[in-house]
Amino acid sequence: MTSNDGIAGWATGLMETLGAPGAGLAIALENLFPPLPSEVILPLAGFTAGQGRMGLVEALVWTTAGSVVGALALYLVGALLGRDRVVAIARRLPLIKISDIEKTEAFFAKHGVKTVFFGRMIPIFRSMISIPAGVERMPIWVFLLFTTLGSAIWNTIFVMAGYYLGENWQLVEGYVGIGTNVVIGIVVLAILVFVGVRLTERRKGRHAGRS
Repeated sequence: MTSNDGIAGWATGLMETLGAPGAGLAIALENLFPPLPSEVILPLAGFTAGQGRMGLVEALVWTTAGSVVGALALYLVGALLGRDRVVAIARRLPLIKISDIEKTEAFFAKHGVKTVFFGRMIPIFRSMISIPAGVERMPIWVFLLFTTLGSAIWNTIFVMAGYYLGENWQLVEGYVGIGTNVVIGIVVLAILVFVGVRLTERRKGRHAGRS
């Protein structure tokens, strides 16, 4: 049995016990613990609805509600963390500059709404985007509105895929897995480039100081 088989069994148990609210609970936990894959839980909810064990509209409403609840919890984590603590942590990190935090703040001030909306439809970032929204104290009604809209689109696509694919709902996971790997590759490449640039800047600074 693979890990995803175990997750599918766990999610199935929640849905059989609680119905559509069980699907919502599973997605809320997926937001808090990203290793729980939505590409397994959402199509499974659609498949379960197709079997008549819950209503399709119920599945869509409850999974979206679960997404919003999970995102709100992470928003509150960011709000409690606050800018001062983020800056204090950044000061202790060897390759991070305070200007990096300031650039991130400027970007979020300009593109925060789009970032939250589209971020809900990007693997990995779906959960994490809520934390900077909280740190920057995005108005909570704006956060909830665009989190709900983005989550509703993402969830509807995957729940409906599971609903129409039926017994073949697991095909969704394979396709999304490719996209997730691409995102991971881009993130790793970006980190490597960032580290390389900072190390180069540090070496140049040392040479300039000696001359």
